[in-house]
Amino acid sequence: MEFTEVIKNRRSIRKYTDQPVTREDLEKIIDLTRFAPSWKNSQTSRFYAILTPELKNQIAEEGTCDFSKNKLNIQSAPALVIQTTVNQIAGYEKDGTFTTSKGTHWQSFDAGIACQTFCLNAYNMGFGTLIMGIFDEEKIRNLISLPENESISALIAIGCPAENPNAPKRKERSEIMQII
Repeated sequence: MEFTEVIKNRRSIRKYTDQPVTREDLEKIIDLTRFAPSWKNSQTSRFYAILTPELKNQIAEEGTCDFSKNKLNIQSAPALVIQTTVNQIAGYEKDGTFTTSKGTHWQSFDAGIACQTFCLNAYNMGFGTLIMGIFDEEKIRNLISLPENESISALIAIGCPAENPNAPKRKERSEIMQII
C-alpha cells in the first residue's frame, strides 16, 4: 500500500468482523512500531496485547469509567492493546532533571508517536484500530499487573474492520499552517 494512501485512509474503527487478531499479527505490527522515534532513542512505549475474551471483557466492564461507548468498543473488538510508557525517562536527564521546558509532557509526545505508528502499521496490514483515552488507569493496572514504573497512555481496540467510515472534514492548509 502506498504511504500517502495509509495516511489518508486510516480511520477510527468501531465495528469489527469476527476474524481474530493473532499473536503473530500483533508481533508483525510491533516489529515495525519499534522504529517509532522517541526522546534520545529511549524507546519507552510498551504494548500489552489482550487476546483472551474474558480479560478483554473484564477491562471493558471495570476499566472504562462507565463510559458506555468505550465499553462497547472494547467488547466488539477481537483484541485490545494497552499502550504504556515507562515513566521519568522521556524529557529527563540521567540526574532526574528536565532537559525540556515541557517537563513530563514529553512522555505523552513519545507515546503519541508510537501509538500512531502502531495504528498506521495495523491499517497497512488490513486491520482497523480505535485509540481510546477514557479509562480507569488504576483498575486496569491491577487487572494486568502493570509495573509501577509504567503509566497507561492509551487503549487501542484492533480487529478487521466491518465498516469503512467516510473521512471527517479536514481543515484547510491555510488554517493550520503559517510560513514566517
